[in-house]
Amino acid sequence: MKKYLLAPGPTQVSPEVLLAMAQPLLHHRAPEFVEVLKRVKEDLKWLFQTQNDVLIIASTGTGGMEGAVSNFLSPGDKALFVNGGKFGERWGKICKNYGVLTEEIKVEWGYVVKPEDVAQALKKDPSIKAVFTQASETSTGVAHPIREVTEVVRGYDDCLMIVDAISALGVFEVNTDAWGLDVVVSGAQKALALPPGLAFVSVSEKGWRQAEKAKSAKFYFDFKKEREALAKNQTAYTSAVSLIVGLEQSLKMMKEEGLENIFARRSRMATALREAMAGIGLASFPKESPSVSVTAISAPDGYDGQEIYKNLRLKYGITAAGGQDHLKGKVFRISNMGDLDTFDTIIAVAAIEMVLKGMGHPLKLGTGVGIAQEILLAK
Repeated sequence: MKKYLLAPGPTQVSPEVLLAMAQPLLHHRAPEFVEVLKRVKEDLKWLFQTQNDVLIIASTGTGGMEGAVSNFLSPGDKALFVNGGKFGERWGKICKNYGVLTEEIKVEWGYVVKPEDVAQALKKDPSIKAVFTQASETSTGVAHPIREVTEVVRGYDDCLMIVDAISALGVFEVNTDAWGLDVVVSGAQKALALPPGLAFVSVSEKGWRQAEKAKSAKFYFDFKKEREALAKNQTAYTSAVSLIVGLEQSLKMMKEEGLENIFARRSRMATALREAMAGIGLASFPKESPSVSVTAISAPDGYDGQEIYKNLRLKYGITAAGGQDHLKGKVFRISNMGDLDTFDTIIAVAAIEMVLKGMGHPLKLGTGVGIAQEILLAK
């Protein structure tokens, strides 16, 4: 059985990247690898749309999130975090572990944060030093309006806008400098289509000024040390050499396609998947602003979303994702990230139709496939 990785992380890796990573291992301080890092750090600036340093950390994206708390805040500092899903919730947990006092904006799963709610919270307590949110909440398939939220935060000189863009960067527009984002976190295993193990963090000069005052304990995730090493085209500790070699190839391929083309292609795939599901009677879970990165689909009444997800894998070799927490059994999720193209989307739609038909759901096979084909054909 052929395997298809259509989960929202890790995502499918291209043969070109796999071949690049299969080359003989370089020493992480060797001149050849220093040149690789030199190229990669510039290409990451292109991806983040920034002139800021983009740190490369050997960890998953959560390591970047942890560093985004420990490097910019001290115990007793106040922070505001948006909790609209499992990963918004994670910001709150990390802050708590570092003794940061938090105020939570609770957003019902499937909805976006309202910029006016952020404005109200900051007006009420201007001593808040950071606002944490997601660009794309992977657990719900919602894209938050980070540009509009950042416009609010920029009115406060001592408050940082810190964004988890792990499942957003390279999928849809996240313009770090133009929007004034202070700290942006991403990871290897999403749009960059690499195996897990790298986190990337862009930091503004405003962020670095606040880092000088931060008193939280840190060692491995010390961004100041990483910045000093990056200036020499190195990482502070042993580099994830093979992953970074693969990253160079991934970024090269992305630059050849161009960001606007990438965004348009991902958007077309996401639209095709959503409209195909609507055509067979399945609703998207997000009530507002569905993310391009991942399509969260509500299971039909009377059907278990976990069974749909499981049958995709067992019967057709497709690894997708189920729902989390109270959404378990109610939704299943399909990625639009990674090394995917037109026919991966069509395969996903066809398999979902076949699984539902096999579970007794009344539908005409090919209905969703035809809808997806029409959308993917029109450019």
